[in-house]
This record gives sequence, C-alpha cells and structure tokens, in this order.
Amino acid sequence: MLLIQSLKSPFAKPVLFALCLVPLALLILRGFTGDLGANPVEAITHETGEWALRFLLITLAVSPICHWIGDGTIIRFRRMLGLYVFFYACCHFLVWFVADHSLNFPDMLEDIIDRPYITLGFSAFVSLIPLAVTSNRVMIRKLGKRWKSLHKLTYLVTILAVLHFVLLVKADYLEAGIYAVIAIYLLFQRVIKNKPRSRKPTQYNRLLQLKNSNQ
Repeated sequence: MLLIQSLKSPFAKPVLFALCLVPLALLILRGFTGDLGANPVEAITHETGEWALRFLLITLAVSPICHWIGDGTIIRFRRMLGLYVFFYACCHFLVWFVADHSLNFPDMLEDIIDRPYITLGFSAFVSLIPLAVTSNRVMIRKLGKRWKSLHKLTYLVTILAVLHFVLLVKADYLEAGIYAVIAIYLLFQRVIKNKPRSRKPTQYNRLLQLKNSNQ
C-alpha cells in the first residue's frame, strides 16, 4: 500500500511532529485574532484538554490499527503521539494553574479536593508523568519487563480523562459520549488482546516475530 510505504519514509516523523503542533498553532492564531470568545482562558483550557484526550485515544488506537491492517509500521509513531498527549496535558494544566489560580498552591489543592471532575483530571495528569518520563529507550532497557506493567497506567489515564471530560460537560453530552464510546471500545480491544491467543499466528504477529528475530 502506498500509504504504508509513505509512513516508512524518513520524513514521516518530522511531518507528523509538525501536524501535531497544528492545534496549538491554530489556538495561538485565534488568540491573536480575538476569536476565543468572551472567556479566552476558559477556551484555551478546554481546547488544550480536549486535544490531550484526542491524542490519548489516537495513541491507544495504534496497536488495534496495526492488528486490523496486519502491518506494524505505525507503531514507530506511538511514542511521539504519547508524548504529545503529555504536552497538551501540560498546557491544559499550566493554563488552569497559572490563569485560574495565579500559581496559588493552596487554592489549587482546595479546588482539586472540592471538585470531583478536577480531582479526576489532576489524577490523570499526575499518572501521565511517569509514562512520559519512562518513554525513552534508556528507561525501557533499564526497567525491562516492569516497563510494560508501568505503562498499563495508560488505561487508567484514559478512564480518568474521559470521566473528567464527561463531568465537566454541563449541557451537550454528545461529544463526551463519543469519546467515552471510543475509549470503551479501545480498552475492550486490550482485553481481547490479552486473552490466550490462537495457535495459528496472525499476519501481524508473524511480522513482529520476524522483526524480533532479525534484531
């Protein structure tokens, strides 16, 4: 397939890196043009949070897509996508902490304790930190088998992030419902994946075995 071949190009990662910055660039542009509505801070907080959730779901979808198409090429982009989840989550947190709470720690902690949706969102953000810190090859080698166990936190982060968004919504639940359905489906795919496999290897599994044998 032409698409698969293009994804193997050395230019694929730089292009994806630039594309992942487009939402932030558009948000900055809207800020300069005064297109963020009556409450710019709230708009920026919501946009960065939503993009963190979107990238989280995209990252979670990488492995199922590889199984569906029988090709593991896009696995090479998963780490970058995961780091963009953390990047947009950091933007989301910093806007909330700086603009809403003026770097006031006691005020921030009170907000986290008093409002359940913020408790969930902050918990998701904190859970992302060890995932981002251990995403490099050095930490993967250092942690060994423990790395996979640690990165199962991604599933917890997904649940917390979706619940955070659902509780945040006050009127139109359609978008939140869509995210929730996608998250449930992707997590269900993980449950299926972790079940005992058939003796007959799939094309995707054969490709992974061949790749491992050549390393």
